[in-house]
Amino acid sequence: MDVIKVAIIGLRHLHPRSYMAHFRQINEFQVVAVAEADVSLRRQFAADFSLRSYPDWQQLLEHETIDLVAIFLPHSECPAAAAAALEKGTHVLIEKPMAADAHSAEKLVNLAKKQHLILTTPYVWRYHPVVQDIKKLLAAGSLGQVIGCAGRCAAGRLERYEASHAEWMLDAQQSGGGPMFNLGVHWIDLFTWLLNVNVHSVFSKNLKINQHYNIEDNSFAILTFASGVVLTLDISYTVPAAYPHGRELYIGIRGTQGVIQWSPAFEGESDELFICSDHESFKGAPVQRRLYTLESAPGYSGIMGLLYLKELAAAIRQRTAAPIPGEDGVRVLKIVEAIYRSADQHRIETIPN
Repeated sequence: MDVIKVAIIGLRHLHPRSYMAHFRQINEFQVVAVAEADVSLRRQFAADFSLRSYPDWQQLLEHETIDLVAIFLPHSECPAAAAAALEKGTHVLIEKPMAADAHSAEKLVNLAKKQHLILTTPYVWRYHPVVQDIKKLLAAGSLGQVIGCAGRCAAGRLERYEASHAEWMLDAQQSGGGPMFNLGVHWIDLFTWLLNVNVHSVFSKNLKINQHYNIEDNSFAILTFASGVVLTLDISYTVPAAYPHGRELYIGIRGTQGVIQWSPAFEGESDELFICSDHESFKGAPVQRRLYTLESAPGYSGIMGLLYLKELAAAIRQRTAAPIPGEDGVRVLKIVEAIYRSADQHRIETIPN
């Protein structure tokens, strides 16, 4: 395969343009076409990137021979487009969380296996250099036995979706839910990957402050892993307009011998990880502040998104497994659905296998 031909499906989203910045940096990819029902969005995007354009994904799949589709449709519409692409023999990247429900995402996983194709979703925080070091510290036992974790992700306000032609994100029927569906999924995937253990049960509460949409705008959850580790999540669309970059992000991990604290910069080029450890490997310097200067990478999630897409290109060309398989997306959605059930029914919910 000389070049991986890519098509973009859906533009009423925050990320297609920023993905294009990465696709254009990776020689293995060539984006050739776009499908979008909104005429003005479609024409402008096609003109800006010199792409063939179609009013819907059905016509695109009928007329184009492509290797990979990148889908940015409303969550409830993603499964139909993804299934059609897989049936045609095309690899699929679906913007998280893949679908508005776990069952639909699971059907796609089974179809991709049947077709021997890649189905992937971009939980790109795994690729952050700080996260990679946290993974190594946990594997080395630097924190001792992990007891508790905390994750906070407050990003933007509802208005940013209105301004970006993505108001569907604020409708539960199309999006699946509020910030836990859109933002919390990142932290759920990240902690599950870092700890390498599944979530066993959840207890949660959703708060709805806005008066215009049928989604909550703040979600709080306590997740208990099969190992006994407890994770608290604070996920929100409520961020002061003055907050730097419109995001408040935090990762914390506490163990019997140490603590990690990190407030990610998100798409920034400087980060700091705080580590306090009694582990023997930290003798002489039990308290550390590690500074990181990241490689500049314009595009979705900066260097994280670029590294993810580079691995995806290699997987497609070498016919190896997806860097982040669809199964991981299904696992996250099952946890999210349990969080919503818990909030609705005011009780602890267990996670189905």
